[in-house]
Amino acid sequence: MENIFQKNLLDGRVALVTGGGTGLGLETASVLATLGAHVVIAGRRLEVARSASDKIVADGYGSSAFQLDVRDYGMVESVVSQVVEREGALDILINNAAGNFVCDTEKLSPNGWRTIVDIDLNGTFNCCRAAFSALSQSHHVGRIVSVTTTYAWSGWPGCAPAAAAKAGIHSLMRTLAVEWGSRNILCNSVSPGAIGGTEGTSRIHEQSGRAAHELGRVPVGRFGDRSDIASAVAYLVSPAGQYINGADLVVDGGRQFSFGTVEGQE
Repeated sequence: MENIFQKNLLDGRVALVTGGGTGLGLETASVLATLGAHVVIAGRRLEVARSASDKIVADGYGSSAFQLDVRDYGMVESVVSQVVEREGALDILINNAAGNFVCDTEKLSPNGWRTIVDIDLNGTFNCCRAAFSALSQSHHVGRIVSVTTTYAWSGWPGCAPAAAAKAGIHSLMRTLAVEWGSRNILCNSVSPGAIGGTEGTSRIHEQSGRAAHELGRVPVGRFGDRSDIASAVAYLVSPAGQYINGADLVVDGGRQFSFGTVEGQE
């Protein structure tokens, strides 16, 4: 990462990362902080968010933490207001908070469906809506990046609510790109493939015994690294991404074009 981005690339920016205490969210928050942004880590478990924020501060970068349930619009609105009051601005919103579990759709309860859609899709809307005013006033051009999945448009057997919610997020980002592009806000998404060392890959692929099969579909022959996603996000929120709006940046090693086991990787 240091060989690609200048360390002061995001100086003066304030970034809010939902679900930033662990996994891809934490990696993204850490990368944005090393590039100069003050990173606000928000999550349902305050102790986890604080621990992640404290680690970033201990490394010499700017960070703070808030408890946040993205399903609660009033709570989202309050956190955004507090961030702007304390830091003076909000320039970047990373919608990373998500939920998922494996369940055959014919066995899925309506409550299970609602829970995932409420976190993923409704939570993304809540954060975008609450952050609109602050982002539109950013001196650096406001940025929204939503972390989704390549399965949003291919379908995701066993994870129907997450697939549907993420597809909805893609549509929301494209809609907001058109509506808010003239309002000083750029809206994009990043779609990870299978990323090693994450709860999602562990639960969906490894624990289900499908890790070898999934790896065999990746032409580059490896699962992604969390830094691959964080770097993609950093690119979109940096000055280099100032003319990118309504895009979905796929980071999956080419899996989207591979529908069987790649020869030599069985």
